Amino acid sequence: MTSFDYSGKTVIVTGGGSGIGKALSKRFALGGAKVYILEFKQENGRQVEKEINDEGGTAHYYHCDVADHEQVKKVVGAIILESQIDILVNNAGIAHIGNIEATTENDMDKLYQVNIKGIYNCIHACISNMKQQGHGIILNMASIASSVGISDRFAYSMTKGAALTMTYSVAKDYVDFGIRCNSISPARVHTPFVDGFLNKNYPGKEKEMFEKLSKTQPIGRMATPDEVAHLALYLCSDEAAFITGTDFPIDGGFIKLNG
Repeated sequence: MTSFDYSGKTVIVTGGGSGIGKALSKRFALGGAKVYILEFKQENGRQVEKEINDEGGTAHYYHCDVADHEQVKKVVGAIILESQIDILVNNAGIAHIGNIEATTENDMDKLYQVNIKGIYNCIHACISNMKQQGHGIILNMASIASSVGISDRFAYSMTKGAALTMTYSVAKDYVDFGIRCNSISPARVHTPFVDGFLNKNYPGKEKEMFEKLSKTQPIGRMATPDEVAHLALYLCSDEAAFITGTDFPIDGGFIKLNG
C-alpha cells in the first residue's frame, strides 16, 4: 500500500528497470500513476513493465539512452502525444570507482554523458510541456557525494555535484511556472550494482565485504531501494507542494554522524 494518491498522474522514471529505478517505477504505479519507464537495458525495462501491468498497474517501457539528446527528445515527444507529463524522475546513472589518477578521459566522458547530460536531456525535453500546462515536478537523483568528500569517487562526485546544482538552477528558474524541482541524496543503497561489484572484486568474500560496506553507514546497514522510493513518493506528491529547490539526504546518518 501507499499513502500517496497518484491517480491520473503521468510519471517518467529514467533508469526505471533496476535498483532504485525499479522501486520508483513500481511504487508510483502502486499509487495509481501511469508510469513510463525509460531504460537502456531492454530486458530489465520490459520485465518491470510486465510486473507492473501484471499487478494491475499501468506501465509503458521505452528503450532510451538518456545520453542521446535526439533519442530522448523523440521518446518524450511520443509520451506527450499520449498524455501530459506531471512528474519527471531523473534516476538513470552510472558509477565509477577511482581517484583522479585512476580516472581516464573516457571514464570522464562516459560519466558526464549519462549522469550530467542525461539529466539535461530529459529536463530539456520535458520543460516546455510542463510550462504550457502550468505545473510539473522534477526530481533528480543526486548523492551524498554531491556535498561531502568520498574516497575514490572523483568522477562520480563531479557528476553528482552537477545533479545537485542543476536542481537548484531549475527550481529557481521555473518556480513562477508552477514547476517544482528537488533532489534526493542517498548514501549506499543495496542494489544489484553492489552485489555485482562484490562478486567481481571480492569473490568468496562477498558476505564479509557486504557487512564491512554496510557498517560505513552510522545506522549500521545500507538503505533499500524501497526506502529511497518512499521519499521520492512524498516529494512528488501534492502533500509536498511547498517544497522546491531542496536536496534531501537519505543516508543513515552518514553526512552528520561520520565527522
